[in-house]
Amino acid sequence: MKLKTSITLSSDLLKEIDRNAGSKTSRSAYIEAVMREYLKEKVRRAINERDLQILNANADYFNREMEDVLRYQAPITYESAE
Repeated sequence: MKLKTSITLSSDLLKEIDRNAGSKTSRSAYIEAVMREYLKEKVRRAINERDLQILNANADYFNREMEDVLRYQAPITYESAE
């Protein structure tokens, strides 16, 4: 369900919206799409920030685990193509 609302925007912003929306998309549809994308990106940023905090809080553990795993890795040798 859509509800009608009224907002006030500067004329230069409206020109930019009209230019980006093109002739086949209404201002309302364009603004709705941009706002949906903005809100999705805001959620993604919050998730990424939380994940980064978790990784940073456990970095020492992860580094120790990686060092242990690397001890079991066989050496890799490359033959020259020349």
